[in-house]
Amino acid sequence: MVDQSAVGHRFTPVTADVEPGRLRYFFETLGESNLVYRDAAAAEAAGYKGIPIPPTYLFCLEMLDNDKPFEFLTALDIDLGKVLHGEQSFTYHAPVVVGDKLTFQSSVASVADKKGGAMTLIVVETAVTNQHGVHVADTARTIVVRNG
Repeated sequence: MVDQSAVGHRFTPVTADVEPGRLRYFFETLGESNLVYRDAAAAEAAGYKGIPIPPTYLFCLEMLDNDKPFEFLTALDIDLGKVLHGEQSFTYHAPVVVGDKLTFQSSVASVADKKGGAMTLIVVETAVTNQHGVHVADTARTIVVRNG
């Protein structure tokens, strides 16, 4: 089981660039055909400063550009074979577009044992800021750890 002392633990910040090639590949994988996501002029005509990212792309950026993507689990001495990604949420405060440089600062928000200690739910919250210091988004993910 994960100790309650983990609550508040802050992890090493992760910095990621919103690169056009990687984003284009993501859209192709999804089959996204909306020009707003493919053409800068269409994005600007829709009111964006550039090609925007889709809502869930922040999770991809944080994981892809993190040289220690499971640091928060290994730091808590959790066996990765007993982990399940349970839930993810995204709250945007400002648009994120191609060319932005983002910093992800994560911390453990809560730890709760469930089912009589058979599993533990860990909520990790992440604040995302851009290269201008603007707080553009918050994410929260629930990690399920099978105990025993």
